Amino acid sequence: MAEPGNSAAGGEPRSPWLRTGFVLAAAFIGFVAVIGAAVAFSSDGSGRGGSNAAHTAGDPGVRAAEPPPSGPHASDDGGAPCPELADKQQDVPTSAPKGVTWTLYRSVALPVSKAAGPAVAGQDIARCYAHTPVGALLASSQISVRYLAADDWLKVTRTQTVGAGRDAYIADRTKAERTAPPDGEGSTYGQIAGFKFVTYNETTAVIQTVWRFPDGRMQAATTTVLWQDGDWRLEYPAAPAAPTPVDSLAGYAEWGGV
Repeated sequence: MAEPGNSAAGGEPRSPWLRTGFVLAAAFIGFVAVIGAAVAFSSDGSGRGGSNAAHTAGDPGVRAAEPPPSGPHASDDGGAPCPELADKQQDVPTSAPKGVTWTLYRSVALPVSKAAGPAVAGQDIARCYAHTPVGALLASSQISVRYLAADDWLKVTRTQTVGAGRDAYIADRTKAERTAPPDGEGSTYGQIAGFKFVTYNETTAVIQTVWRFPDGRMQAATTTVLWQDGDWRLEYPAAPAAPTPVDSLAGYAEWGGV
């Protein structure tokens, strides 16, 4: 499944981190080692698409493009205070949250909720999530894709990730983008297929997300988000855990946009 809107004039992705070997090794199968530690899947032309209609959980459609930010908090610079969100529910979800719509971002369907966030969404950064389990789930899903796929990935990483491995990731990626050879292959993208909470409290949420790839294979990645400075931020650990292959969604809440 080719990535729209992120290629140079010759058809090559602008950033080597958006090519198959980088994108699939890091962003869409969770926080794994920065370079080469995860399995990369090459494009086989069988990517799943979506319709252009907005939908809620349980309705098989996606919006084709992210809506432009609006209102007094429509900056994505991470500096303006977040508005108060309606979601106050502290029960950990065990099924697909209600009121969630899905929006394509770099060909990946990402979840959005008026009640739980992100309340502020720009081209690169989507922030301001409810201080709730659903807010944590949405933050984990959004940031784990954007920190790698955004044009200004450095801004996303610096403002929305924390942890002992963050600086090493920035340094390694910056170096890789200077030295990576051109790659003419099309990129392939995983999609969210399910989730389950490992633990949750008011400061920390540990979530397993299942990603499904166009060839049908699935992997579960464990990510942690921390409540800091009024928003959820994704933890980038010094030693990221490798994702785990899964054969089915048994034990997970089925959840996804495509």
